Amino acid sequence: MEFGHIERQQLVDPRHVNTYLPRWSIGLRPNSNLDYQVGHFNPLPPLDGVLGFGGNPDGILRMEMERSMSLFQIMGDEGLVPSLEEEMKRRNSIHKLKKIVREWVQTVAYHHALPKRYLRFASGTILTYGSYGLGVHNSESDIDALCVGLCFATIEEDFFIVLRNILASRPEVSDIHCVKGAKVPLMRFKFDGISIDLPYARLKVISIPEDVDVFNPFFLKNIDDKSWKSLSGVRANKRIHQLVPNVEIFQAVLRCVKLWAKKRGVYGNLLGFFGGVHLAVLSAFICQRHPTASLSALFFIFFKTFAFWPWPTPVVLQDGVAWPFIPTDKVLWMPIQLPCSPYQFCHSNIVRSTFFKIKSEFMRGHMLTKDMLRPEFDWNILFEPFPYPRKYEKFVKIFLSASDKDELGDWVGCVKSRFCCLIIKLEELLGFCDPTPTEYANVDASEPNVVFYWGLPPAMTDMINIGHMEVEFLKSTNNVYQGPTGKLKLSIVQADQLP
Repeated sequence: MEFGHIERQQLVDPRHVNTYLPRWSIGLRPNSNLDYQVGHFNPLPPLDGVLGFGGNPDGILRMEMERSMSLFQIMGDEGLVPSLEEEMKRRNSIHKLKKIVREWVQTVAYHHALPKRYLRFASGTILTYGSYGLGVHNSESDIDALCVGLCFATIEEDFFIVLRNILASRPEVSDIHCVKGAKVPLMRFKFDGISIDLPYARLKVISIPEDVDVFNPFFLKNIDDKSWKSLSGVRANKRIHQLVPNVEIFQAVLRCVKLWAKKRGVYGNLLGFFGGVHLAVLSAFICQRHPTASLSALFFIFFKTFAFWPWPTPVVLQDGVAWPFIPTDKVLWMPIQLPCSPYQFCHSNIVRSTFFKIKSEFMRGHMLTKDMLRPEFDWNILFEPFPYPRKYEKFVKIFLSASDKDELGDWVGCVKSRFCCLIIKLEELLGFCDPTPTEYANVDASEPNVVFYWGLPPAMTDMINIGHMEVEFLKSTNNVYQGPTGKLKLSIVQADQLP
């Protein structure tokens, strides 16, 4: 069962923080009617009027700057901004990967007997997207990099065999394996120790510029569906950068929003929460409508806006074109329009349980940040980790293992892609389930393993036949898994048994 679809669907330098701290003059009017329109907000009163703080405007400005400075400090303390050395390492890796792809295209062109007059023009490139492409990666982030090749370079042979062998022969490359059965097929490997996901798109042209325009119809004409899906991440990133009024302040907001989502357990698309693209669009939406606001102001407005957002009204970035809204037959709890494609929404696995968890965290964020100008306010309360052991008495324990690390990675990836079905089944029986995104490992087990713990409502677990559920879920997973089957064990555990 699917709950959404996506079909043809710089770093902030804390030393320059004062550059990004103008006083905001737009707030949000408390309104029980919530007369939001898609992509439209009315101008509203100044911050001090909204929050009930009168007094010296200079004092309010100074306090607002202090709150923004505190957020930048938290970003530094949490390691959200990579060092210059780490950044240069990533850039060098991408540079070397581009060179490998150009040489690969020449090799493939020669093997396909491309006429000599075209051979010297044959070229490919690498385009980054995801957190790295948006400029919000940290020192531990992987790199999402799209390999763009030519019309004659097939994914089955030229990409997954020829390019894979070239990469495997390089001393910089390790832990390489192919994920052919994914919705977007890709290679996954480490390059100079940096994890890279590399999908493939082929364009119906002979030569591809290094900075190819992914919105130019000339390059997109007649491309296959897998290539279109692979390109959607790059196109979405570039469109967001084009639409936000200040890229650097957008990056700062998104870093803070992602940190909040991870700390509060609402980040992880496969588990029914937000993915990176969802949070990027929500952050860009706020930045677009408040172009002169500071970081702390935008963070406050983010929670104020989405705590009272009238879902399922879609969140839509404005790009100067009045696109018509086309309803979908999919169930979308929190529809967020894909910015590069006006007729599709970001792929979403949000279900009833995760929808209410996200809403409650939006409201908590609003209730905390509305007091941000009070002297005793502390951002760290907002970023406190979600208290799972205090919130739930019992959990579903999902234990996954395989004979070696590579097999485990493939097995866990497939099982996680089916988690939505398990969440829905638990909802049907218990009414609610909180799928904790954190992954654990049982160090006492003999095989490599990954363990998940999902919170359950109290006094309801006797309604679960966990053995039967395990058999049925394993059967549905094996029906779509093509590799060596790993092990899966479901059990009910008490809160004091959590790691």
